Amino acid sequence: MSSRKATSHDVAAAAGVSRSAVSFAFNKPDRISAATRERILAAAERLGYAPSTLGRMLQAGTTNSIGVLLPQRLAGILENPYYSRFLMGVGQVCDQEGYTLLLTPPLRDSVLKAIPYAAVDGFIVCGLEADRGEVAELERRGIPFVLIDSDRVEGAPSVEVDDRGGAREVTRHLLELGHRRLAVLSMDPGADVGVRGYRGPLARRMAGIADALTEAGFNMSDVRLAEVQVSRAEGYRATHRFMSGDEPPTAVLALSDILAYGAVDALQGLAIPVPEMVSVTGFDDLAESSWFRPRLTTVRQPIVTKGRIAADFLISAIRGEDQNPHQTLGTSLIVRESTAKPA
Repeated sequence: MSSRKATSHDVAAAAGVSRSAVSFAFNKPDRISAATRERILAAAERLGYAPSTLGRMLQAGTTNSIGVLLPQRLAGILENPYYSRFLMGVGQVCDQEGYTLLLTPPLRDSVLKAIPYAAVDGFIVCGLEADRGEVAELERRGIPFVLIDSDRVEGAPSVEVDDRGGAREVTRHLLELGHRRLAVLSMDPGADVGVRGYRGPLARRMAGIADALTEAGFNMSDVRLAEVQVSRAEGYRATHRFMSGDEPPTAVLALSDILAYGAVDALQGLAIPVPEMVSVTGFDDLAESSWFRPRLTTVRQPIVTKGRIAADFLISAIRGEDQNPHQTLGTSLIVRESTAKPA
């Protein structure tokens, strides 16, 4: 017995009509007689045929689905709780507006190649620079999009947080406690950072650190820096390297909570108490940070709200409503138990 799915061609042959008549029976019944439609539907039921919902949507020019264009492979994205919180906000709007959600990671390590294969009405574009090609491709195809944690593009809606202000505030906090030997745990900016410099949120966070250092009479050359992939394991390894050098830092300033968790893991493994000997800070204020031990001093950004606003902006763009401008959400320093005056 064949397991092949019945097609519209099979239905047409069984009912003795053309394939166009089968299409009319399901999509435009007024174009054929009632008797012909009944014969076609009976043949379809007998063969177990059902028209492709996606095909019908694409034919109508809509899918009722939005995509999230991701800068990394799914395994890395799902490892980071930041994206769980962000997608929660996006999902709340999808549920409310009747949209489905498609995660679109790079295809063969190329975000650009993934765009044509995603059957969506628009994209939330996460963490991509405007000059890499993806934005130009979306504009060329006329696909609505909203930028998140990216460089700004004139005429395109975007949502970001006050990365610079948040980084400046947490750096000031450490300097005011008396720390002078700082180490910065940064996300990896990519291989061509030497040519282009820092971009997007990373550029803004590094600028905020530089602002606070300058106010205190220091500069970026006075801090140690590690640029790594955002994972707990990489934060652990980088902190081990910090502590094995001459004059190890008295404070580790991590640009994500995940990296900060790894830093604390490393310090505890080395029997270095936090914060009595080394203070640690993060950036994000993930849910775990409030029950992590010691509870993490960090910069809170409204991750779920950012997801909701991005989805709202995108659905407005899909519906042809007035385009939303750039929106910057505030951050705040949350002081907990992982920071103290240097010993």
